[in-house]
Amino acid sequence: MSQVCEICGKHPVAGRSISHSHRVTNRTFRPNIQKVSVVVDGKSRKMNVCTSCMKAGKVIRG
Repeated sequence: MSQVCEICGKHPVAGRSISHSHRVTNRTFRPNIQKVSVVVDGKSRKMNVCTSCMKAGKVIRG
């Protein structure tokens, strides 16, 4: 599944994980993407949407 939100465009970003002893390793921050049925122009279709868009009410489920 694609890790990009089709509503807001949120996608994985790279960063660093720093332990208590300050060892640095690379990591990725991935958004919580779900495949949901969304009503678009009166028709139902499946889209990849992040949970923050669903919680904010940017999509109409159906």
